Amino acid sequence: MTDHVHDLRSVREATDRLLTAVAKLDNASLAEESHLPGWSRGHILAHLARNADALVNVFEGRPMYESAETRDADIARDAGHSLEEHLTDLRDSAARFLATTERDQDWSRTVALRNGVTDLAANVPFRRLVEVELHHVDLDIGYGLSDLPAEFTGREIAFLADRWSGRADVPPITLRAPSGALWHTGGTEGTPVALEGPEDELLGWLAGRGARGAGLTVVAGDGLPVLPPL
Repeated sequence: MTDHVHDLRSVREATDRLLTAVAKLDNASLAEESHLPGWSRGHILAHLARNADALVNVFEGRPMYESAETRDADIARDAGHSLEEHLTDLRDSAARFLATTERDQDWSRTVALRNGVTDLAANVPFRRLVEVELHHVDLDIGYGLSDLPAEFTGREIAFLADRWSGRADVPPITLRAPSGALWHTGGTEGTPVALEGPEDELLGWLAGRGARGAGLTVVAGDGLPVLPPL
């Protein structure tokens, strides 16, 4: 089983890095575009705060979000907050999430996420870590894919490879890092593809971020496959 205690410690550390970086911004920079099309930096910060509250709902047995429309409306409502408001919201929502995880509970139970997705409670801290780390990159404030902790990068590659496994619209794919680490993903139909490159580049391609495969080498197959949206 996933070590949720370890992952919660990583969430705290990643949140501290995020807060330290965001505190160096100003109100004007929050309104600027992020790496996510259509979202300002303020939209990302609002999403991170509301995601923390949504995961509290998950742990307490409520729907993660009331609806997709409510989720989007809450992000749009909070995106225009001042820097101080965003920092307070991020700290307070992170504290609520962590307080919920400190209660006695069955970490082996299954919990409901969005869109019919379920997972073990023990895996939710890593899901929160993914939100904090990747959206820190999305802010475009000097924290890139290559700055992510190596352990996180390897685990997220494995998580995303598993996500694309068995997909009929994705060919069989082998991913290889310079360390020799291997991951397999995709379905069973189509010409097999083999890709090589640094782990941060592999993660960027799987997650639809960064150079999106520009730093990878296609060593077998018909070129770099186009992955469906996450």
